[in-house]
Amino acid sequence: METRARYALIGLFMLAVIAASFAFVYWLENTGGFLDRASYRIQFSSPVPGLLVGSAVNFNGIRVGEVTELALDPADPRSVVATIAVEKNIPIRSDTEVNVDVQGLTGGALIALRGGSSSAPPLESDNGSLPTLVAAPSAGQDWTQAARDAFQRVDNVLAENSEALHSAITNIDTFAQALARNSDKVDSIVAGIERMTGGSTPKSQLPTYDLTAVKDFPPLPKVPDWQLVVPEPTALMAVNTDKMQTQPAQGETVAIPNAQWADNLPVMLQEKVVQSFENAGYAQAVSRPRDGLAAGSQLLIDVRRFAISTSGAPTADIEFVAKLMSQDGKIVAAKTFTATAPADSAEAPAAAAALNQAFAKSVIELVPWTAAAVGAAPVPPVSTSPPAGAVPPADAMPPEPTPPT
Repeated sequence: METRARYALIGLFMLAVIAASFAFVYWLENTGGFLDRASYRIQFSSPVPGLLVGSAVNFNGIRVGEVTELALDPADPRSVVATIAVEKNIPIRSDTEVNVDVQGLTGGALIALRGGSSSAPPLESDNGSLPTLVAAPSAGQDWTQAARDAFQRVDNVLAENSEALHSAITNIDTFAQALARNSDKVDSIVAGIERMTGGSTPKSQLPTYDLTAVKDFPPLPKVPDWQLVVPEPTALMAVNTDKMQTQPAQGETVAIPNAQWADNLPVMLQEKVVQSFENAGYAQAVSRPRDGLAAGSQLLIDVRRFAISTSGAPTADIEFVAKLMSQDGKIVAAKTFTATAPADSAEAPAAAAALNQAFAKSVIELVPWTAAAVGAAPVPPVSTSPPAGAVPPADAMPPEPTPPT
């Protein structure tokens, strides 16, 4: 009997310890342990699905308490009143925002508090009741119901405008049938637009035309002793292109379809002008800036016109201004070069041949004019004064005067 009594006492003691442990954990979880708690009342004007007694209360994402009571407002059946217990040091103010969030995709609901302004007064009780926060009407919104409401509104809009939608769909069907009946005409219109914009043939397959450097120059009387650099010519945007162009009227340019130059026109002109100088015997005197030649002068070319004029009979029309700049940056000579050549037609082959002929005429004048201008250009004087402190040579010093006898 004594042994059985001892086992009974041990069993009762263990049951008491287990019950006390559960009670402690429950108290710690639901009342916050040893921390002081403050209770608040939250009033919702919309349903709060998923919110339960014991649900968490977060402040700026940090758990600070739990829901201790949920009840309906007897005065307003649409309202729900929740009582929460949170730590006393939580700065709940009069403008603190209240919302209902969900923990994860399948988690339970919780009350989310968001801190207000630091200048707002702390939330205080009124008439002895708990301090009350009023949640926004959308705080407890059920997103599933919100989606249903949105679809219902869309359905209402469609129902109210069913006749207009039916008419629009009928018109689209009529337009599609008209396009189907005139598909061949639509294809021809699109093809015409492509031809007009030069897009009917891929650029890589367009015929490419080039200018020819002039070769027929008289022999030079002597080897030049000057150096000349030919930079890339300047031109307006309408001319700075690889499109071969016609000029129906003054100030108007139209690209010739299915044709292009071998490069942008200024780049091609620079190359052909340098080659023409080389063919004339100035190979050691003329170069491009990228060649690194330390030149005394530069030949600056500004292209004004380079197109086929179609206002009358097709004619190649070229105009550019050449300026010779000395080593000290001064313009020492300038001249405007113009040249024309008749063209059999405004088509690409005939236009390229006529422009090449006009270019040759202008270069035949440009090369000798440049050579003469460079030869006549003044050379910066070289200082012959001795450096400070230097003694001039004896033969440069004036003779000493002879003393009188």
